[in-house]
Amino acid sequence: MSPAANASLRFRAIWISDTHLGTSGCQAGRLLDFLRRTESDHLYLVGDIIDGWQLRRRWYWHQTHNDVVQKILRKARKGTEVVYIPGNHDEAVRHFLGVAFGGIAIRDEAVHTTARGLRLLVTHGDLFDGVVQYARWLAFLGDRLYTLSLHLNRWLNALRARLGLRYWSLAQFLKHKVKNAVSYIVAFEEALAAEARSRQFDGVVCGHIHQAEIRDIGGILYCNDGDWVESLTALVESAEGDLSILHWHDVLAQHPAPDEEDEIHAHSDRNGRLVPTG
Repeated sequence: MSPAANASLRFRAIWISDTHLGTSGCQAGRLLDFLRRTESDHLYLVGDIIDGWQLRRRWYWHQTHNDVVQKILRKARKGTEVVYIPGNHDEAVRHFLGVAFGGIAIRDEAVHTTARGLRLLVTHGDLFDGVVQYARWLAFLGDRLYTLSLHLNRWLNALRARLGLRYWSLAQFLKHKVKNAVSYIVAFEEALAAEARSRQFDGVVCGHIHQAEIRDIGGILYCNDGDWVESLTALVESAEGDLSILHWHDVLAQHPAPDEEDEIHAHSDRNGRLVPTG
C-alpha cells in the first residue's frame, strides 16, 4: 500500500477495542495518531473503550483521552458509520443500547458484511469469558495484577527506549509463558467460533483478551483486533474485502505525514507514551 503524500490510509472498515481510556496505561496519543492517519466507511468500537473499573478506583483522564473522544465524534459527523459495542470495563454503557450519541450508535453486538460477502458477528467477547461471567471477584483481581504488570512494563520500556530498543510488552510475554493463560485464550477463541457457527455466521470479530489474531477455527474466521494498551493494533478491511491486523508502527511507515490540519506534534512523556505538544 503506497498512499500519496498527505492522504489518509483508507479502509472499508476499522475495528478497535480495549483502548481503556481513563487509565494511565492507555496509549491515547498513539491511538489519536492512528485515528488521524486513517479513514473508513465503518468504524467499530468493540468494547472496553472507557475503563469504568479503573475510574471508579482512581480518577485519571489525560487531555489526550478527550482528544480521542472528540476525534471519533468528528469522524461520525463527517459521515463515518460509528458503532459502539460495550465490553465489561464499560458495561455501564449497556444501559443505553439502541441509543445514538453524537452519531455514534450503541449496540449490544453488530453484524458486518464484508465486500466479499462474509457475514461477521461483532462482539466484545466478555459474555463468552467464564471468569467474567461467573467469578467476577477473580476478574477484578486479575485486572489489578494486569495493571501492576503495565506499571512494570512502563519502567522497563523507558529503559529500553534509552537503549534504542523497540517497545516490548511484558504482559504479552507473560501470557505466552503461563500455560493456564494460553489454555484460557484457546478456550475463549473456540467459544467465540462456536457461537458464530451456531448462528450461521462466517466469522466473528472480538476484542477483550488483548491478543490480536486472524485464524480459521473449524471453518469459522476468528478475528481479534487486539488492544491499545499493549499491542497497538486494529483490524481493518480493505476496499476489496481483505481483512488484516494493522499495527500503529505500520501506519507510521506507510503514512509518514498526516494532513497538515491534523498533524500531530508529539513527544514521549515520562511514562514513554506519545502525547501532543501543540
